[in-house]
Amino acid sequence: MNVDSIQNGFVIDHIRAGYGMRLYELLGLDDRDVSIAIIKNVQSKKLGKKDIIKIDADIPVDLDVIGYVDPDATINIIKDGKLVEKRVIGMPEKLVNVIKCKNPRCITSTEQELDHIFKLTDKNNKVYRCAYCETKASK
Repeated sequence: MNVDSIQNGFVIDHIRAGYGMRLYELLGLDDRDVSIAIIKNVQSKKLGKKDIIKIDADIPVDLDVIGYVDPDATINIIKDGKLVEKRVIGMPEKLVNVIKCKNPRCITSTEQELDHIFKLTDKNNKVYRCAYCETKASK
């Protein structure tokens, strides 16, 4: 397999195998008119297998989305074909409009303009709960 190197953009690396497409969808990358490569089930010494997303454009991405899907993922920022920065994301304390509350009685079901806010309530078990009704988020 041959995937060209990128000149200006970033690489989301060390994504747990099978999570790359979910991350692609939540980041809204399917709506972008830029070169994007999704590489699934790549051999990894650290993880066994991993997914990688390469984006050859300097576009904004929501780091909270990446941290929610896979807090161990890394982002490599590329400028002029060279790695200029590497970041480990981690779990965000709060998610805003990343996921939606599944509780039909939650205020976000009737008040459409309200932000969907989830707070990290259990870091060890990666549990997020709705800020309005305390419903546990489903992955």
